[in-house]
Amino acid sequence: MLREIKVEDMIGNLEGRLGDDDYSEPLEILINSANNHNKFNLYGAFAFKNQLKDRLKMRSRLNDFMQNKVLPSPADPIFVTGLPRSGTTFLFNLLALDKNHRSPKYWEIMSPLPLVKTDFDIKKRQWKINAELKFARTIIPKLRYMHHIRAQTPEECELLATINVRSFVYMCMANVPEYVEYLKDCSFNSVFAWHKKFFQMLELSGRPKRWLLKDPSHIGHIPEILSTYPNAKFINIHRDPMESIASFCSLAKNIRSAFSKNVNPKEIGDVILDFWQHNLNKGIEAKKKLSEDQIVDISYSDFINDPLVTIKNVYIKLGLDIDIQTENRMKKYLLGQNEIKKQKHIYSLEDFGLNEEKINIHLENYIMNNNF
Repeated sequence: MLREIKVEDMIGNLEGRLGDDDYSEPLEILINSANNHNKFNLYGAFAFKNQLKDRLKMRSRLNDFMQNKVLPSPADPIFVTGLPRSGTTFLFNLLALDKNHRSPKYWEIMSPLPLVKTDFDIKKRQWKINAELKFARTIIPKLRYMHHIRAQTPEECELLATINVRSFVYMCMANVPEYVEYLKDCSFNSVFAWHKKFFQMLELSGRPKRWLLKDPSHIGHIPEILSTYPNAKFINIHRDPMESIASFCSLAKNIRSAFSKNVNPKEIGDVILDFWQHNLNKGIEAKKKLSEDQIVDISYSDFINDPLVTIKNVYIKLGLDIDIQTENRMKKYLLGQNEIKKQKHIYSLEDFGLNEEKINIHLENYIMNNNF
């Protein structure tokens, strides 16, 4: 059972191979919080433990790999940010069609080491991870249409924060209120130090013109990002929080329901609303210090109504060039999306003890500063 796990159980024989001790404090807070507030089922206990163990193993491998290596800083990144469930994935997938962009594949985030040497090695690693994803979709059937992942597709870099044990991924997996409070105000400088190491490693197989990255929570960590990537640019998409907050609550509920016997929708609503209120407010202040060619804000409704025009405007504002081949790939992708029949993701604010008035009060600063 999860209650029997201690920090030392997670670390095991990895002690001394994890680099600077920037992980033990959040790890202890996360484990204690999970122990105190969850009744995990058999799968949940196994999955939660193995998520932590696997990410610490990944950290130890990366730490071993980077020993005595002096590598150049990665290519400048563009970060796609915005509230979860606000069109960030759709935007990210379109931008990834630009050959000047390189994004980490899901398999690279989950299992990049040892470095692969042949296409066959890549296919073996993808097969293993796709098998794991297929099992996860069996346990959480709605995951397929809420956030469909494949080993070979580009994936958000939020998962890299798990090797530093500072990630809202764990908020989706379990009720961990003390850990969420910790995330709201802890430093993320070490997160991006490891983030940089990861991309330095990937660039040994080729340096892109620029990295295209995505993580909704990055909007709350702009100062830490700029301390690591001074030339970073940001694309911030805005959707009516009445929609995005409810959708993210539904995602968290579906994931937790596969893990735990005591899922409380109202608790999910309260914690998620409070967390994003804090994160968005930090982002609003940090954005004031950015130059016009460092960040562009776009409306979800404008983007959905005319994706290609919106993206062209993004390129202009960020000082980037878009060629006809990229435009054609985007048009083809959009036509394909129109032909896909998607299952409806049904949710409501009331399911999570929320309503428009409560969200308007908590996110007043964000709503007043943005168009949706």
